[in-house]
Amino acid sequence: MVEFNAKKYGTTVKLIFLKVAYSIFPDAEVIIDNSLNNGVYGEIHKLGRDITEEDIFLINKGMKDVISKNFPIKLVCENNEHLKLKSNTIVRSDIRKLLDNSGWTGMMEYEIDGYHDYVYDKPYAFTGDVDVYELIKYNDGFILKYPKTADRKLPPEIDTPKVAKVFADTSKWNRILGVETIGDLNEKVVQKEIAELIRVNEALHHKEIAKIAHEISSDENIKLVTIAGPSSSGKTTFSKRLYIHLRANGVKPVVISLDNYYIGRANVPLDADGNKDFETIEALDLELLNQNLTDLIKGKEVQIPIYNFVTGEREEQTRTLKVSDEHGIIIIEGIHGLNERLTKDILRKNKFKIYISCLTQLNIDRHNRISTSDVREIRRLVRDSLSRDEDGEGTLAMWKSVRRGEEQHIFPFQEDADALFNSNLVYELGVLKSYALRELIKIRPSSPYYEEAKRIMRFLYCFVDIDSNLVPGDSILKEFIGNSVFYD
Repeated sequence: MVEFNAKKYGTTVKLIFLKVAYSIFPDAEVIIDNSLNNGVYGEIHKLGRDITEEDIFLINKGMKDVISKNFPIKLVCENNEHLKLKSNTIVRSDIRKLLDNSGWTGMMEYEIDGYHDYVYDKPYAFTGDVDVYELIKYNDGFILKYPKTADRKLPPEIDTPKVAKVFADTSKWNRILGVETIGDLNEKVVQKEIAELIRVNEALHHKEIAKIAHEISSDENIKLVTIAGPSSSGKTTFSKRLYIHLRANGVKPVVISLDNYYIGRANVPLDADGNKDFETIEALDLELLNQNLTDLIKGKEVQIPIYNFVTGEREEQTRTLKVSDEHGIIIIEGIHGLNERLTKDILRKNKFKIYISCLTQLNIDRHNRISTSDVREIRRLVRDSLSRDEDGEGTLAMWKSVRRGEEQHIFPFQEDADALFNSNLVYELGVLKSYALRELIKIRPSSPYYEEAKRIMRFLYCFVDIDSNLVPGDSILKEFIGNSVFYD
C-alpha cells in the first residue's frame, strides 16, 4: 500500500470518478462545485433530466471496476507553455479560457486508460492505490467523499442543508453573472468589463443584507441579534452594514463586543497543548454577559465592561448602555454567537442568529474547485499585514490553530442560524492577489511555511490583477485591503 497523502488520494478518486461518469454519459457536463458535508459536491448537467440513484449505482460500479483493474495514471504534460500552444485543440472551453487568460503555472494533464483530464495536485501512480471512497446522491447532484487522514477512514456523516442552499444560490448568481471559473473572471478583466461585474456583485450583497434586516425588523419578538462566523469572513463590516439597514427599517440597535467579556488573561483556561485558549467559550464571563443582556432587554441601564488587551484585564471604568424603548435591539458579534450557551438566559424566540462565511463558488475550472479556507487564509494574510503589523509567515503559522478553533467552536452550530450570509465576492482574489504576493514572497526557503507560501503564490498567479480602486468604500473586501468607510 502506498504512503497516504490526502491531496493525492482526493485527486486520484476524483479522476476515477470523472473517467467513469464521462464513459457513461459522454455528452454530459460534470461540474465539481464545492466542499459540502465532509465531501465534495457536484452536478451532472446536460442529461436532459435529473441525476438518479440508478446513475449513482452505475458510476459506483464503474469506479470499482477501474480501481480493480489498477490502470496506470500517466502524466501527459506538465509544461504550461506546451498546453497553451495547443489550447486551440482543447475541447473544454473552461480550460482554454484559463490557459489563454492567465499566468497559471500549475496545470497538469493526466491520462487513465484513454481518458484525459487536468489537475493541479499530483495523483497516485495507479488507480488501485485508492480503495476507500463514498459516492451518494444529494439534492440535484452528488457528494463524493474520501479519506482525509492516514487511517483511511471516511469523514463522519454530516448534513448541512442551509449551507448547501447558500452554495446553490451563489452558484446560480455566478451563472447569471457569467463568471463560474477563473477563466471567466480573467476574461472580464481583459475585456474591461470588470467594473460592472463589481457593481452588480456588491449590489447582491446589499440586497441580501437588506433582506436579513427586513426579516429582523418585521418580528417584534426579536430583541437580540448574534453574528458569528469563521476567521476573515467579514463579520465586522457585515455588522456595520446590517446596523445601517436596521436603522433604515426604523430599528435602533446598540452593539456589544464579546471581547469586553473576557475573564482576564490570567484566568483563561488552557487548551490540549497547554496554551491559553482565548477562543473557548469558557474564556468569557457568561454570567455577567447574560445578566447584562437580560437587564437591557427589560429596559434597564447597565454598565458594560471594557477589556484592555494590553494589560489582559478589565478596565476600572465601564460603558453605560441602555436599549431604546422604541424598536430597540442588541447586536453581538463574535465566534460563539450561534452557541446557545452564550446567551442561555435569553429565550430563543427573542434571538436572531446570523452565520456569515466566505463560501466561494468561483472554481478553477469545471472539475477543480477553489478551497473556501484558502480564500479566507488569503484575506487574513492581507489584513494582518496591512492593519495588524503581522507578516505573512506569522499568519501562516497561526492558521492551523485558527482552523482547529473554527472546527470546534463555529462549524458545529452553523445550521442553527436563522440566516446565512455569504461574504464571498466573485472578483475578490483578483484584488487580493498583489497584496498577498508582497507578503508571501518574503518567506524564505528556510521557513517551515515556505512550501505553503509557494502553493498559495502558484494559485494566485492564475488571476489577472484587478484595480483595488474599483472596490466600493463600504465593501466587505475593504475590511481586508483598507480604506473602508467604516474604519479610521
